[in-house]
Amino acid sequence: MFNTVKRIAVGLAALSISVSAMAQNDRALDLDALLKQLEEGQFAQSEQNKQREQDFMQQRAEQDRMLEEARQTRNNLLAQSERLETQFEENEFKLADLNGALDNRLGSLKELFGVLQQVAGDTKNKFYNSMISAQIPGRSDFLDQMAQDMGSSSKLASIEEIERVWFEIQREMTESGKVTKFETPVVEAGGEKVAKEVVRVGPFALVSDGKYLEYNGVTGTVSELVRQPADRYMDSAAELQASSGELVEFGIDPTGGSILGLLVQAPNLQERVEQGGTVGYIILIVGAFGLLLAIERLITLTIIRTKVNKQLKSKEIKTTNPLGRVLKVRDEHPNADVEALELHLTEAILGEVPKLSRNLTIIKIISVVAPLMGLLGTVTGMINTFQAITLFGTGDPKLMAGGISTALVTTVLGLVVAIPMTLLYAMLNTRSKNIVYILQEQASGVIAERAERS
Repeated sequence: MFNTVKRIAVGLAALSISVSAMAQNDRALDLDALLKQLEEGQFAQSEQNKQREQDFMQQRAEQDRMLEEARQTRNNLLAQSERLETQFEENEFKLADLNGALDNRLGSLKELFGVLQQVAGDTKNKFYNSMISAQIPGRSDFLDQMAQDMGSSSKLASIEEIERVWFEIQREMTESGKVTKFETPVVEAGGEKVAKEVVRVGPFALVSDGKYLEYNGVTGTVSELVRQPADRYMDSAAELQASSGELVEFGIDPTGGSILGLLVQAPNLQERVEQGGTVGYIILIVGAFGLLLAIERLITLTIIRTKVNKQLKSKEIKTTNPLGRVLKVRDEHPNADVEALELHLTEAILGEVPKLSRNLTIIKIISVVAPLMGLLGTVTGMINTFQAITLFGTGDPKLMAGGISTALVTTVLGLVVAIPMTLLYAMLNTRSKNIVYILQEQASGVIAERAERS
């Protein structure tokens, strides 16, 4: 049925071609011509189908041949796999027997080589970060290779290798007790690599040009610390490098750099002040202003007290000091009665009091306001801390460190300003009152003298 439909389709195609040809040539064909054309088309299609069937049969035979070859190859590979599996099992038994024989022949040496492998690995890790490796590089490479070789049962250490491990350990111990100088490239803080003379203090410290260095075991380089410790440690480092054999007090870090790292990270005075933020700077400015006022008052009151003491010892009245100006009132009113003279002297003393107590109130206010400003900075810092906790949680303490530093530093700055200001106010107020007491005492003496005359 499929062939019939196919033939009809071919006939229709031929018919359409014929119709097109007739339309192009403007001539018509009769039914006999059309039937002849259909017969010719059917014959051509039959010949084409036969040719296709022959090609298919030839290809099928080729595919059958290839399939047979593939099956033969598979069978050969399966047979080879079985032979290899059998050989592998036999080799495993042989290898187990050989390992057993090797263990029996090694005896106690196997334990010795295990300990040697462990010692080589531990020593390699120690040499890797030791500052002595900056002077003697390449020691850990031998130990690393030896530990790897010892990990395989087919490689045993020789006498020379065992002696070299002993030698390297002994050399590390010997060099740990020496202070030596050697030349090596040093990476400066700016990134430039320069050959410098380096002083090594055992495995504890490296110093060059009065600065502390660090050894990086990963890259095998020596570099300056970007941030150096306090000046007192720098001074001892410079003395050590300039020494030609004399004893020098020098601090060492037995932890291999941990303590030095903490010293380097410790903020200096300027950084602590900067941690206080805006409130901290305001506190310092107010404290500096109060200190200037206190110094001015201290100098002024000292000069006035000196002049008053001179006036007490002199009979000549001088108006350059408060006591002289008060005593001058007595001479200006020689005929006044006791009550009038008392009023005049009281007026003169009251005129001197503001000059003696000038700016003391401001100093007192600063001593009170400074801790309040520190409290303000504390509250501000804690607000920032809680905001950081709200946004980022408590997983990273560094996020909270800024707010806590502001809170604590401003409190310290407020107290640092308030305590001296309070002491200065008390001292200056006492000096001012002592001068006023002298004026009142002398005025009382003048009044008593006038009363006796009366």
